[in-house]
Amino acid sequence: MTEIVTHWRKSSRSSKHTACVEVGRIGDGAAVRDTKDRSLGYLTTTSTQWQAFLNAVKIDRFS
Repeated sequence: MTEIVTHWRKSSRSSKHTACVEVGRIGDGAAVRDTKDRSLGYLTTTSTQWQAFLNAVKIDRFS
């Protein structure tokens, strides 16, 4: 059974760009998709994985 993704949202910082991603809720995790071609599907993560990613972004780990 496929879970339904709800509340897709694009970052307000990407409003002027065409190469963006959207994040949505799926179960207790998150789903991520490319705004250029939404028909390609999405990547899912658990809530633990998503929180670890957000924490890494906040401390600028990917620069």
